[in-house]
Amino acid sequence: MPSDQDFIKSVEALAPYVGTERVVEDEIGLSVTRRIAAMLDEDPDAYVVGTPLPPHWFGMFFPNITRQSDIGPDGHPNPGVVLPPIPLPRRMGAGRRVEIMGRLNAGVPATRTTEVVAITPKIARTGRIAILTLRDVIESQGQVIATDELDAVYREMPPPGQKSKVTSLTPAPDNAAWSDEIKLTEALVFRYSAVTWNAHRIHYDADYSRDQEGYPATVQNGGLTMTLLSSAALKRAPGELKRFNVRLTRPVHVGDTVSFQGAEPVDGVVKCWLKDKDGGQCAVMELGFT
Repeated sequence: MPSDQDFIKSVEALAPYVGTERVVEDEIGLSVTRRIAAMLDEDPDAYVVGTPLPPHWFGMFFPNITRQSDIGPDGHPNPGVVLPPIPLPRRMGAGRRVEIMGRLNAGVPATRTTEVVAITPKIARTGRIAILTLRDVIESQGQVIATDELDAVYREMPPPGQKSKVTSLTPAPDNAAWSDEIKLTEALVFRYSAVTWNAHRIHYDADYSRDQEGYPATVQNGGLTMTLLSSAALKRAPGELKRFNVRLTRPVHVGDTVSFQGAEPVDGVVKCWLKDKDGGQCAVMELGFT
């Protein structure tokens, strides 16, 4: 097994990927828009060509479409096909920092330009990890709609038969001003994966999730967690959403019933979190409004 120093050098060798860009075009199709609305339990017929979309929906468009022969054993595209070939087999979203300047419109084409910002190796309590930071710029009709800087964490596989290591449970705040409870059903997670063209097997293949990656069950999609938490906060929006940042701290699992909770706005800022079935805080988000 390579030493920690060899691992760090192998990640640092990916430095030429930093600054590279990938452009994805999307027609922001009405059919997909209506599927997203239905998945989020909204009226799909409320959306017609030209309808401005909710400000946080841009993250569900612009899928990286790859050939089936380019898909790896975990359901992700093979290393180097879309993202840099980081030498660790497991990848999960960890956080986002978003600035919003406008909105996508149903049926109006847009582009996403993704830049590799940084690839950072670390030796953490849970083992070797690498953090891939990407920056998305969303544009439509010659205008920047949003910028989205996101972190993906790459990790080692657990030894055969062992559980995946997770961060210690931190109790969720007990002073929520509002709370939305939702069951993360298999159908909900499947529909999100289908809309976003995400074939990561930990979200639908329980045997793979348990036997290969050491989780107790299939894992809730982090992008769906962020979307549901944003949607819950926007129900209480004190104005127009202009920015948000979010950090995922512990996995939650398909089939769990969780609570999306938050505090009252303070100076246009709403703080909210996800509380899991054990009372732990698994995600935190801060949204800024004007």
